[in-house]
Amino acid sequence: MVLEVALIDVIPGHEEAFAAAYAQGHPLLAGTPGCRSVRMTRGLESPSRFVLLVEWDTVEAHEQNFRATERFVGWRELIGPHFATPPRVEHFVDVPA
Repeated sequence: MVLEVALIDVIPGHEEAFAAAYAQGHPLLAGTPGCRSVRMTRGLESPSRFVLLVEWDTVEAHEQNFRATERFVGWRELIGPHFATPPRVEHFVDVPA
């Protein structure tokens, strides 16, 4: 399992519109083959900052099954207009305890 973490800063005043766009686009992302779960969080101290957490089977599932498809195009059309800056996206794996 791979965790995608996307740090998203939205234009101040666009927070509710961004959240609505996320809700509308959620099925595009969550329905992607290889996507295990999707969660969006919002900053308390920085309410214009959101963090998207997506669990994927593999990095390739994210890149090939989502990013390289029309699903991503539709997703980005919905949420992209609210970005203050381009999101910072990285992939992580669990560290054994």
